Amino acid sequence: MSSHEEDKDLSQPGQPGGQDDTQERLDTAGNAEYTSEDLSVLQGLEGVRMRPSMYIGDPNVRGIHQLFNEVLDNAVDESLAGFCDQIIVRFIDPKTVSVQDNGRGIPVDVHTETGLSGLETVMTMLHAGGKFGGKGYKVSSGLHGVGVSVVNALASRLEATICREGELYFQAFERGITAGPIEKRGKCTERGTTVKWTADVEIFTDYEYDAHIMLARVKDLAYLNPQLKFSWINEMTGEPPIEIHQKRGIVELVEHLNEGKDIIHKVVYFRKSREDIEIEVAMQYHTSYSELIMTYANNIHTTEGGTHLSGYKTALTRVINQYGRKVQILKDRDPNLSGDDVRDGLTAVLVVKLPNPHFEAQTKIKLTNVEVDGIVNSVVGEAFTEYLDENPSIAKKVVEKALIARRAREAARQSAELVRRQSGLDNLSMPGKLADCIERDPSLCELFVVEGDSAGGSAKSGRDRRTQAILPLKGKILNVERARIDKALGNAEIRALITVLGTGIANAVLDEEDEEGNSNGNGHWDQSKLRYHKVVIMTDADVDGEHIRTLLLTFFYRYMKPLLENGNIYIAQPPLFCIKSGKDERIYALSEQERDEIVATMKTKNKSCTISRFKGLGEMNAEQLYETTMDPESRRLIQVHYDPEVDSQSVEEIFSKLMGDKVEPRREFIEAHAREVTDLDWDY
Repeated sequence: MSSHEEDKDLSQPGQPGGQDDTQERLDTAGNAEYTSEDLSVLQGLEGVRMRPSMYIGDPNVRGIHQLFNEVLDNAVDESLAGFCDQIIVRFIDPKTVSVQDNGRGIPVDVHTETGLSGLETVMTMLHAGGKFGGKGYKVSSGLHGVGVSVVNALASRLEATICREGELYFQAFERGITAGPIEKRGKCTERGTTVKWTADVEIFTDYEYDAHIMLARVKDLAYLNPQLKFSWINEMTGEPPIEIHQKRGIVELVEHLNEGKDIIHKVVYFRKSREDIEIEVAMQYHTSYSELIMTYANNIHTTEGGTHLSGYKTALTRVINQYGRKVQILKDRDPNLSGDDVRDGLTAVLVVKLPNPHFEAQTKIKLTNVEVDGIVNSVVGEAFTEYLDENPSIAKKVVEKALIARRAREAARQSAELVRRQSGLDNLSMPGKLADCIERDPSLCELFVVEGDSAGGSAKSGRDRRTQAILPLKGKILNVERARIDKALGNAEIRALITVLGTGIANAVLDEEDEEGNSNGNGHWDQSKLRYHKVVIMTDADVDGEHIRTLLLTFFYRYMKPLLENGNIYIAQPPLFCIKSGKDERIYALSEQERDEIVATMKTKNKSCTISRFKGLGEMNAEQLYETTMDPESRRLIQVHYDPEVDSQSVEEIFSKLMGDKVEPRREFIEAHAREVTDLDWDY
């Protein structure tokens, strides 16, 4: 806040520091006193409401869905304990969800220490639940015992319905405070717990539940728990319930993730236990070049990995190198294959279940149990060695693919290093096609990546030269989903884009590896060197334009993912129609529906109008292009954002289907969604 916001007379009574009985207490040395009266004691769940970020991360999209995850995980924990095989999720309204399980039901008898019912204890007290003493749950994801009480604290209203021993119980809470005593509401023939809550608008002001995010989590858990049947009911749309039951578990998940890829072998699967830790792995190599390893600990998607991932990577690198040398594919004089080499073209799901997991934070994105590293390393090493020995033809293909990857990476490192050096040069060394802006503060600069020289010319003429830079691309860039990294970095348009943005690439090709050949996957990425904080993809509103946009998004996802995570990528929304009325009035419409609404409004005002349709950006003159698509006062942009905690699986699936090797998944996707397409531009 600016110090010049308001000048206050601090000598007046009633003001901080004023001369009345509110003045600051001073000790004999003239220092402010600090006594026990200055200490605040928060009661119940007040601390959660005051500092929600400590428990759910920031109270934003991720935070509101963390509430859902906490309740859903508790229901799944009942299944892990062997008492539940059915979970029903209801999406009731934008801030209200319910989760119902057929487990044992939260206890309702009086807890001897708290004097409250078991239900009220777990709903109103932090660190209360059946997951500490080892009696209620041997394995669980809700380890900290703060999950459902935090949900209660951050809900404007929460209702719990419990069916136990033939009796139906109900209790309501408001912002973490008990709204009334537990009630008996008759008899019931089944058992279980239903928790229904409404996220508090005071905490989650502008954020609502997203059906896509919640359904993705339900599907995720279905793969991890083949013993469970899920029902998804969207009361917002009134669609028929979706029944989800993945009987083959994570094997099906790997097959699903590789749908658009040419696979090298059937999914390798093994499940073993050691020292009370259960390790489950499904893995499959494909002919493409992307790597995807999804890790879970007690059903929690650990998006930042942890000790289980470290152990898995170490074992994989060691085993493939040992096998390669044993069969003489790797010669004595050859260096070991790196971790990146052996994971090239790998899709894997790694699941561990353990009685006492430790996570980096309450949101549980990274497993930290030290002992897990060595156990996973040992178990995976033994199981994968056995598989390679029993399947020599597949083993040979895997090692040879890693050798090809190493050669490609060596070539790519040279290209990437050249691009990285060029990215750090001054404007005179930028690609000649770039029309740069004058401003040098990246936070004020925008780069428009434009389809074609014609549109690029209009954009250069019409832009605000102070803050807007233009980079025209010639034709369609390379599909990096199906290209080796050395080929991708050899593409002129891709090199130009990397050079202009200045960050380098976020890819393991440039990583420094540890002794086991592992790397962090970030390449030489430097977000601080980004020259434009808004990167706008501006293509024609037709089929070709959509294709180019998808190719660019594929490139950003595979090589510049931090731009998507940080919200730097935008999509321009050029209009399809111009509606003219009179001499000067011009209104632009993005779609046929919007056009019809504008025309209908004009007719009610007895205005005549003429309608013209743009075939592409190149048809617009510089003034029109700026007015409709580039002017910050009137343009419409879509911000593209990627959150690895909620989007990783669904994004991988869509890129695999739409941009992968196989035609069949693309055709199936188009057939399934063809009726949803509007304003398709047929180019006869």
